[in-house]
Amino acid sequence: MDQQLTAGTAPVASADRIKSIDTIRGVALLGILMMNIPGFGINPNFWYPLVNGPRHGSDYYTFATVFVLFEGTMRGLFSMLFGAGMVLFMLNKKEIPGMPTVAEYYYRRLLWLVLFGLFNCFVLLWGGDILFFYGLAGMVLFAFRKLKPKHLLMIALFCVAAAMVKRQWGWNEFREKRKDYVEAVQAKKEKKELTAEQQGAIAFWTDIEKNQKPDTAKTNENIRKMQSDYATIFTYFIPQNAGVEVMYMYHYPWDLFCMMFLGMAMFGWGFFSNKLKTSTYAMWMFIGYGIGIPVAWLIFDKYWMGFGNTGLYTDRWRSSHDVFAEFRRIPLAIGHASLVMLIFRSKLVPWLMKALANVGQMAFTNYLMQSIICTLFFYGYGLGYYNKLRFHQLYYVVGAVWLFQLIFSSIWMKYFRFGPFEWVWRSLTYWKRQPMKK
Repeated sequence: MDQQLTAGTAPVASADRIKSIDTIRGVALLGILMMNIPGFGINPNFWYPLVNGPRHGSDYYTFATVFVLFEGTMRGLFSMLFGAGMVLFMLNKKEIPGMPTVAEYYYRRLLWLVLFGLFNCFVLLWGGDILFFYGLAGMVLFAFRKLKPKHLLMIALFCVAAAMVKRQWGWNEFREKRKDYVEAVQAKKEKKELTAEQQGAIAFWTDIEKNQKPDTAKTNENIRKMQSDYATIFTYFIPQNAGVEVMYMYHYPWDLFCMMFLGMAMFGWGFFSNKLKTSTYAMWMFIGYGIGIPVAWLIFDKYWMGFGNTGLYTDRWRSSHDVFAEFRRIPLAIGHASLVMLIFRSKLVPWLMKALANVGQMAFTNYLMQSIICTLFFYGYGLGYYNKLRFHQLYYVVGAVWLFQLIFSSIWMKYFRFGPFEWVWRSLTYWKRQPMKK
């Protein structure tokens, strides 16, 4: 029976892994830290001086580069690979009489992932965890596992459309609030008696404008608590993290699903498994960057940098630029993946590609390791560097973590089959201790 288990439902052997997928996953995993690092290391109000200050200097150029080229795209790429990985997980699994079905292993795997997400959120204290959402979203993918790539693409496009409709709907409601506020202010100027609705409209928009300005008291409280002991930070994060875990799946599931279904389709076409022509990867790189970068700059310049004057922005635009976010995120993610594939094929830097593949093979461990390293570096119960670095200096930390994970992953994978957290996850999934050493 053990031999049957190994042949039919065991984890993928190292020799059978698709190195190109591991390499792209490694790039995505390291790239995610670029977007997460402000959440670890600086007060949430960090963007006030960036959007309201001069458009030059190290902080601004770092902010512009990161948000134009990478914001959302690394997580999007990671989501694509998650969708591809779910297909890959079931690809060669066989049903064995008397053993759990492939579906049972699949859902067991995802339920453990949800619990690991809660561990990352409430024990490691990272409020930007994605494992919880991935575990829940992955449960939906199972029903679509046998669809053809073209049908998966259609579902992905439907999710993009749904996300756009939802964002536009929300923007229309927001503009109505603004309209009600303007009318109420005009009535007040004309010395008219305000209705309860008009008073509410003024109160609502006053809060919006208040939240667009730095709150010194809240900022100081945030810094004081984040530089405190573990118990204080844990208590401080409980309501925030609990709210985020619920809110994201209710309001923003479409951006997860569109990238996951797209990843499943692209895997079916052989994109991630290095099966397309070099000219095809080159074409998609140019298309992805040709569309994604101009759209990304437009959204950054008009939307992100418009945070300083929400009222003026709302009066001017019938649609928020954020409505078109997927026209930035999807092309850029495909462009990044295509570029990695071209470098992978060229064999120009095989040592780097191998190191990235090791990082990708240990993506679960490295993701949680980023939480451990960054919380210990920034939070008060560690080195206490929270809010002590300027925005661009945070990326020195990113570079140091990248270097460490590239070296650590390469050394670890030389001797072991899995990363430490991968080993725990797989052992729990199959409810059997997995062999660790090579």
